[in-house]
Amino acid sequence: MASDAAEHIVKSFEGDLKRLSALLTEMGGLVESEVAAACQSVLSRDTEAATLAVETDPKVDALERDVEQFVIRLLALRQPVAQDLRVIVASLKITGDLERIGDYAANVAKRSLVLNQFSLPFSLTGLSNMSRLVQENLKTVIDAVGEGDAGKAVEVWRSDENIDEIYNALFRELITYMMEDPRNITPCTHLLFIAKNLERIGDHATNVAETVYYAAKGEPLTGSRPKGDTSAYALVRSPRDD
Repeated sequence: MASDAAEHIVKSFEGDLKRLSALLTEMGGLVESEVAAACQSVLSRDTEAATLAVETDPKVDALERDVEQFVIRLLALRQPVAQDLRVIVASLKITGDLERIGDYAANVAKRSLVLNQFSLPFSLTGLSNMSRLVQENLKTVIDAVGEGDAGKAVEVWRSDENIDEIYNALFRELITYMMEDPRNITPCTHLLFIAKNLERIGDHATNVAETVYYAAKGEPLTGSRPKGDTSAYALVRSPRDD
């Protein structure tokens, strides 16, 4: 009888962990879609995509609250230890980063609506490349979350430097356009904030990668986080740069 009860408890806990993983996967999928819509809204001047990104954000926030409540329940009732404890606590940290990514995506979408009012006499190739890399990293890290894949986490951690380098090149390019023609100042300012929001999405994806690695390995990633030149960082900050 006692062994049956113990087996039931183990299976019940395993069910809880699967439920937690499902919530994270759902939240990750929503965030991935929100970022994709936000990028499309800028690059294609797509008002519907912008609206979709903005409307998705409250759903992401609601899922963060669901995960938080579920984690608190697990910690109180199951009292997990070792790797189970790491995974559960990591889930709480990951949802915080995913929620912030959603906020930055919504910011990008909102600025795209304002940007649509202006004619841009220059290409958005740099921003397109940056958005592609950001979305690739986000997809990889969300896969890493679902699979507990430390290798994919390391891949994202290392590739964030590429996003930083594109951001800094884009920063210099937009400043040049602003200096060449004062009429470019307003649209370029919005593009600078959009680029900064995308760069921050990349940073939060890297945060998630570090958390996934720790949950899987029980130790932090060693060495300094790879970063591109940060000379532009102090000059342009979005409202939620923290």
